[in-house]
Amino acid sequence: MIDGNAVAYNAAVFVSTLFLLEAGADKFVDHTAIVARRTGIPDTLIALLTAGAEWEELAVVVSALLQGRAPLALGNIVGSAISNILGAFSLGLLFRKRGQAMHFDRSARIYSFLLLGVTTVAIPVTILPRRGLWLVSGIILIVAFAIYILSVAWAISRGALTAPEGSDSDGDGSSGGEEEVGGGGGDPEPPAPRRRRRRGRSDAEQQPLLRPSQNFSRRRRSLVYHVAYLLVGFLAVCLSGYVLSNAATNVADALGASEVLFGVVVLAVGTTLPDKFVATLSGTRGHGGILVANTAGSNIFLLTLCLGIVMVGTNGDLGGAGGVNAVELVVLWVSTAVFSLSVWANGRFDRLLGAFMLLGYVAFVVLEFVVIRRPVEL
Repeated sequence: MIDGNAVAYNAAVFVSTLFLLEAGADKFVDHTAIVARRTGIPDTLIALLTAGAEWEELAVVVSALLQGRAPLALGNIVGSAISNILGAFSLGLLFRKRGQAMHFDRSARIYSFLLLGVTTVAIPVTILPRRGLWLVSGIILIVAFAIYILSVAWAISRGALTAPEGSDSDGDGSSGGEEEVGGGGGDPEPPAPRRRRRRGRSDAEQQPLLRPSQNFSRRRRSLVYHVAYLLVGFLAVCLSGYVLSNAATNVADALGASEVLFGVVVLAVGTTLPDKFVATLSGTRGHGGILVANTAGSNIFLLTLCLGIVMVGTNGDLGGAGGVNAVELVVLWVSTAVFSLSVWANGRFDRLLGAFMLLGYVAFVVLEFVVIRRPVEL
């Protein structure tokens, strides 16, 4: 017998916590970048840490593992990777700038080819949950993620690649404003009329007695402000991951559904909503490079670091719920191949491919519920 109140309560908790997760990740990424710049970390590394990085997914994965819900974590990784392509990238193609074909540069083609290679390597290992194999493979994937970060950082610094823009930092104007106020080595150059007005002022008006101390206090307060928000965002992400994994498990248990099913479909759709929003904006503004880099970067993050953590954390032991099946992994590989094909086609048939991907995602979600992982009779 289904407890309707329990299902409704946990579903409401799940939906509301998605907003906390997005807000926490947004604050964490934005203010980490600002603090890092103030302390001298290169912008290239900041771009790699904030762009195409699914920190929300990592929080959910770690929380699920700590609660012994490895199937939920694995399902969320695979489902999010599929959703990033079929559910988000497709929207960017469909809503591209009217009257202008989507063009992808050399960086976009490299990112897509790299993602196809990572997916091709990760899928065979994922379908074989064996203790020794997963432990070794997980370590290799985590090391591969570190190598990926270093190699792409080097390539961007040499001008061979274009850094992707972060999906989690879009729309946060307050952070950028604070960075402009307190950052850098000096005040920005005032407009020409303002300069003329300053020339006409007296020396006393140009140099108020309290201005130096005020500027110093403002810069110092601004840095403390960013550090505080960094910590608040980090705590919000950790709390959100814990609550989301608990709520998802409770709903799945109450409905008699598989944890993997809930992770592949519901949790994956919820945690990739920001990516869908950014993909749509990138398409409407004609930013093909941003669209590809964010999609490829997010999936590489999922299939190396997140998947590697699951493999090391479980060592092949997923419990009675099991893991993802071959059909779901085939859908992941085919969607990645179509993604790479659309990039290398350089905008030809972009809307047709976008419609094909989106319809394919709808069909996949329906098949997940009615065929692939049909829930028990309620």
